[in-house]
Amino acid sequence: MDERGLDVGELFGRAAGWAAGYRGELGERRVGARKSFGEMCADFGGALPREGRAAGEVVGELVSLAEGGLVASAGPRYFGFVVGGALPAATAAEILVAGWDQNAWNSVLSPTSAAAEQVAGEWLKELLGLPAGVSAGFTTGAQAANTVGLAAARHQVLGEVGWDVERDGLSGAPRVRILAGDERHATTDRSLRLLGFGSASLELVKTRENGVIDLADLRDRLVGHQGPLIVCLQAGNVNTGGSDSLGEACRVVHEYGGWVHVDGAFGLWAAVSPLLREQVDGLELADSWGCDGHKWLNLPYDSGFVFCAHPDAHAGALAYSASYLVTSGEREPGEYAMESSRRARGIAVWARLRELGRDGVVDVVERCCSLARSFARQLEALGCEIGNEVVLNQVLVSFGSDEETDRMIAAIQAEGTCWMGGTTWRGRRYMRISVSNYLTTEEDITRSVAAIRSLRQT
Repeated sequence: MDERGLDVGELFGRAAGWAAGYRGELGERRVGARKSFGEMCADFGGALPREGRAAGEVVGELVSLAEGGLVASAGPRYFGFVVGGALPAATAAEILVAGWDQNAWNSVLSPTSAAAEQVAGEWLKELLGLPAGVSAGFTTGAQAANTVGLAAARHQVLGEVGWDVERDGLSGAPRVRILAGDERHATTDRSLRLLGFGSASLELVKTRENGVIDLADLRDRLVGHQGPLIVCLQAGNVNTGGSDSLGEACRVVHEYGGWVHVDGAFGLWAAVSPLLREQVDGLELADSWGCDGHKWLNLPYDSGFVFCAHPDAHAGALAYSASYLVTSGEREPGEYAMESSRRARGIAVWARLRELGRDGVVDVVERCCSLARSFARQLEALGCEIGNEVVLNQVLVSFGSDEETDRMIAAIQAEGTCWMGGTTWRGRRYMRISVSNYLTTEEDITRSVAAIRSLRQT
């Protein structure tokens, strides 16, 4: 018990038991929430009570109130938003991380947290085939990873022309040309806003089938270029799964002294598979890379990674010091991510990779891609139109008109067997299916297709 007489062991045990019970039901739970946001606000709401309650009562009340608004996104038939479900070892590690309550900013605050990040970062680089000297930062997700990667790019390309952007800002700085494909993810624009470039600074390069960058247009735009240059490429288009020709594009950009950042939120994981590696061929030639852990790596949320081929630029863009800060003089995690007070997210990454090993990671990626192809074949057999070449785990489905497609999306979400979202691709509405969960099986695909078949007949 703690100093207030609270039996922490019993409380934590009950919470873990409730969580485990929920996870054990995922295979058969309704996927969508039973209650709306407004209904959940009403359940949780009311005036803040003047007096507190016992911790056990609060946790029990939380479990009861939360049930109606939970979405089974960690389960095998959630196919929305390119998210996976956290594996058992990683989830258990998160429980320990919460209990240990470590600040992972540097190795003085927590040698354990810093060491877990160091080792897990090396394992991730090995899996992805990145150069050994690349730096690794553990971020909240791909948005933060892309922002950090582009901050390092800003530091480097402006430093090469004699401008200290960390000291002097962007006002009066030499112009930086920034290019990306017209099918880039929206987080690229947001990162440019956050870094002071502004989204209007972005020059859009044409894309071809499956949303991959048109190399001929990229070459044409760079003819005669001189000065600071950043080009954002993509591994895994959020709608189609297609990846830019990374190696060829990197070579073109480097001819002009530019920096290449790869947004690989989920598509970068194709690199772990001998069957899929060619889709991201040449990724090791880039200067920085961002990706998510809570997508295909099936880690808990709030987990992303940024890698940089220029560690000095990476740390130069982010590192800071103060008189009260004590460091060990070793590589410090806080030099490669934006947050200072942050949880020890590297521990769950270490546990997840240790649980599966290289072969297990490869299996998850390859199996999801195989299941996505099966999904597409079965829906095509129903007379649905598949709007993309299924190269990874993404499938676009049209049910004829935009109106009918949107009706089917709403119907399947309400029915509860599975959950898919909608998207607009090249001016048309599609149901977007993402197969990203390690729990998903062929039976889950068959059940989902059967639900779609039934709803089409209503």
